Amino acid sequence: MARWFTTTFAALRIRNFRLLWIGSLLAFAAFFMSTVVQSVVAFDLTGNNSSVGVVVFAQGVAQTILGPLGGAMADRASRRKVILACQLLITAAFIFLAVLIGLDRVTILLLAVGSFAIGSAFSFLGPSRQAFAIDLVGGQQRGNAMALNQVAFNAGRIIGPLLGGAFLAIAILGATGAYVGMAAFYVLAVTTTLLLPEIPAAGVQRRSILGDIAGGIQYVAHDPALRVLVLSFFIVMMVGFPYVTVLPGMLENELGRDSKDVSILYGATAVGGLIASLSVAAMADSPRANTVYRAAGFGFGVSLLLAAVSPGFAVLALVMFGLGATSGAFQTLNGAIIAHLAEPAFLGRVMSLTFMAFAGFQLIALPIGVFADAAGERATLAVMGGVVCLAIVVFALMPAHSAGRPHATVAVEAES
Repeated sequence: MARWFTTTFAALRIRNFRLLWIGSLLAFAAFFMSTVVQSVVAFDLTGNNSSVGVVVFAQGVAQTILGPLGGAMADRASRRKVILACQLLITAAFIFLAVLIGLDRVTILLLAVGSFAIGSAFSFLGPSRQAFAIDLVGGQQRGNAMALNQVAFNAGRIIGPLLGGAFLAIAILGATGAYVGMAAFYVLAVTTTLLLPEIPAAGVQRRSILGDIAGGIQYVAHDPALRVLVLSFFIVMMVGFPYVTVLPGMLENELGRDSKDVSILYGATAVGGLIASLSVAAMADSPRANTVYRAAGFGFGVSLLLAAVSPGFAVLALVMFGLGATSGAFQTLNGAIIAHLAEPAFLGRVMSLTFMAFAGFQLIALPIGVFADAAGERATLAVMGGVVCLAIVVFALMPAHSAGRPHATVAVEAES
């Protein structure tokens, strides 16, 4: 037990990474609070899945447009300063939405505007935070640091929905109080970031920022292992993760439950994800990571299929626990494997491509919401699960060995 604990939490022994990790936990908790609260607010405003999709879609548009730019900035600017600026922007967006809801002036359009602002900030925050974590721990514990970031992510998936549901359930607080709470979490995250040292950017600025973006794409394209990791993650996230858009309607239309009960399902998913992340963190630097990564992705697809045929709320909650475990392991190992394969000077740009997977799922959330309104939530989940399973099988059959030459050579060619 002591050996497992030491191996699993090795990177947290580094003081600066520990501060970054605490800030990440606070930020993720606030983010997942917003996922629950904004979905409920949007659904309550109009009573349909499409409105939830519109709000999520706005965030996806921002991340799609700005995601590559965020990755390039992470490799050429001060990562600490980028993180601070983004955290302050997100804090302002949460306060803006709290005021609108408190004054009863919120609309789907204004909710989407706030979502767009948050998505814009995340386009820069995500890659910089992941790359900054590697700066703080050095080369020996790359995989473990990425895995622990995913632990913070999944812990936030537990804390956030529970807090979001609690705020919504207390009439005197409601959605307004929830957004104030999210802003407070980000203020604390800013405080932890201010305690971190300034580290010079790893990238060499020899060309334009558009050239840096092109260099990052070329770098991934030259390595079959990175290419398969990025593409498989993108497809699975884009197709599978919009299940969050369907869940509120699934509860009301199929299971006869209040849409606010979605926080319970999110909680079950988060617990499964946290347990899985802790379980695979110790193997993040192991050769077995690739095999477990593919198995977890396939299991995620199967979980979506089981969710589509769940007969009641209790069964669905159990299925969501399994869905959280498989998706959590999939995400954890993706970041850990990429951290080992990518050169530090390119890490921000490579990570930005995986963060664009979140933008992809947010963009497709709108058509999936429309499809769910037309075909039903069960049919929608079944289609999503089938596509995810098929994608994992296809990518498992693709060559994913190293490119047969050192990363340094590829890096020189990509930057030239």
